[in-house]
Amino acid sequence: MASPKPLLCSVLALFFAASLVSAQLTTTFYDKSCPNALSTIQTAVRSAVARENRMGASLVRLHFHDCFVNGCDGSVLLDDTPTFTGEKTATPNNNSLRGFDVIDSIKAKLEGICPQVVSCADILAVAARDSVVTLGGPTWVVNLGRRDSTTASLDAANNDIPAPTLDLSDLTKSFSNKGLTATEMIALSGAHTIGQARCVNFRNRIYSETNIDTSLGTSLKSNCPNMTGDNNISPLDALTPYAFDNFYYRNLLNKKGVLHSDQQLFNGGSADSQTTTYSSNMAKFFTDFSAAMVKMGNISPLTGSSGQIRKNCRKVN
Repeated sequence: MASPKPLLCSVLALFFAASLVSAQLTTTFYDKSCPNALSTIQTAVRSAVARENRMGASLVRLHFHDCFVNGCDGSVLLDDTPTFTGEKTATPNNNSLRGFDVIDSIKAKLEGICPQVVSCADILAVAARDSVVTLGGPTWVVNLGRRDSTTASLDAANNDIPAPTLDLSDLTKSFSNKGLTATEMIALSGAHTIGQARCVNFRNRIYSETNIDTSLGTSLKSNCPNMTGDNNISPLDALTPYAFDNFYYRNLLNKKGVLHSDQQLFNGGSADSQTTTYSSNMAKFFTDFSAAMVKMGNISPLTGSSGQIRKNCRKVN
């Protein structure tokens, strides 16, 4: 009979290899190398959101769109060059992602106090947390130590970021492909309690779908004509658009989801129960959202000697 030891050794080797990446992310990563890093980011985020409340949602979205494309590696920040195509012109990002100037400003401040120490990927993760907190949402401890990619993927950005037209099953699959559960998908969707949506992303819903509150449909149509105004924006939560709360889920119970993908979370399917819970239990939503953000922030980071610490978030060194 063959000895089980080789198999056991192989299993243990795989376990430790898988653990190594997450082990290299730590909440104290900059405590000695750049002790003022987190306070510098927090101050800048608070200032940016004070200037424009919408910026909070924009910074959260940047982190999400970064992590869903080959991991949380800052690739979303890279500009196109004559010899390099980044992710900014991908369909989910083009004329839509914003906040790059805020990240640039934060990076410049950090380079001034700790040159080439704090990664752009980590700035995105911390700025997302600080944005949520600034708008009244929960806090969480951000794991740090991500490094920045030297590449980007337009194809992955076009294919991996969940579209606002997805049904529940495809939403679940999209998040599952990134190691996130259906429960975490529903919790993370609650980020739509802040932010705006472009007309092009909800036009079909307001003109063709029936599971939408009549008054909401009428209101949205006034700013989203049937054939024009693709880039006109409307709040995803019209009641408290700049407060991070559970009104997103309350809206869904009343058929007031702006995006098709939003209303899928309360449409007679498997997500209904969790959505109902969040609509009446904001503390539960906050707890689940925070945990899901930590897990999303741990998707395939570059650590150790992989990647680099960019001096300028828009280009490789």
